[in-house]
Amino acid sequence: MPYTPDLVQELNTLIRFDLATSQQGIKVHKTADPDVIAAARRLHAKGLLTQADGGYLTGLGRDAAEHAHAVLTILNSSASASAVLLRDLA
Repeated sequence: MPYTPDLVQELNTLIRFDLATSQQGIKVHKTADPDVIAAARRLHAKGLLTQADGGYLTGLGRDAAEHAHAVLTILNSSASASAVLLRDLA
């Protein structure tokens, strides 16, 4: 199953979260791009965000965000760096 534009937007929303702290969330304003607003609502409906307009990551949301960050790092890095990251995730 390929990534749909909706899933890509959800992944882009997840990587906006700072994983260094659980005390910082995001706020999607009503003037934001409609695709961003819709992605936040879908992530909330899936139980990944605490609020429909962003909020904080839930436990499941944090797991998803960590994986989204890892995928982005792997795809943007060299083969040797990817191997190290994959080893660390195992």
